[in-house]
Amino acid sequence: MRMALRWLLTGVLAGAVGTVFASGMGMHSMPTQQPQQQMHPESPAQKAVELYNQGVRLTHKADDASKSAAGSADPDKKAKTARDAQEKYTSARKQFEQAVQVDPSNPDAWNYLGYTNRKLGSYDAALTAYGKALALKPGFPQALEYRGEAYLGLSHLPDAKQAYLDLYATNRAEAQKLLDAMHAWVTAQRATPGGPSAGTDEFDKWIQEREQIAHATAALTRAGTAAAWR
Repeated sequence: MRMALRWLLTGVLAGAVGTVFASGMGMHSMPTQQPQQQMHPESPAQKAVELYNQGVRLTHKADDASKSAAGSADPDKKAKTARDAQEKYTSARKQFEQAVQVDPSNPDAWNYLGYTNRKLGSYDAALTAYGKALALKPGFPQALEYRGEAYLGLSHLPDAKQAYLDLYATNRAEAQKLLDAMHAWVTAQRATPGGPSAGTDEFDKWIQEREQIAHATAALTRAGTAAAWR
């Protein structure tokens, strides 16, 4: 009788435990995990913009370092900041190179690729990049001005003059920047130990003539505007 009762109790307990585990309430039961939402991959256009923005930030830092070097009277500090500027221009150029590889249709990235190449002395590569920018965005003022400065770097004076004339007809502010760069080029040529390159004096005369024309037309424009308000 006792043996039968023992077996009966054992069976009841086993059934109760089985019911608990079958209902999902066992001590070792784990909650069901929901599958993680899959992230969408970054599009080529987004990647290109990210690379471009990184390059622009580095370029601005390089410009600041370059200005600091130019304004420093301490030879050691001047050399150090100049190296820092070159390193940052190099890093920025890499970003723009990758940006145009990912998205070749971005004229701003091509323009900045030209800019960083020019700052690093790679004038031919700069001209190629500016050409790409202008093909995508004809009349792009900044690319025209930067290209004019690249022509100066190569002493391609007729091309630099044409760049100025193109800008003067469409964007006086960028034209003035190029004219200022032309003045700086003449000054640097005359400071060269071996003397200025051929055609420097003639080029300087042309610059002065264009500057007089710009001032005269600006005065006429101001006078015309004032007359219109009378």
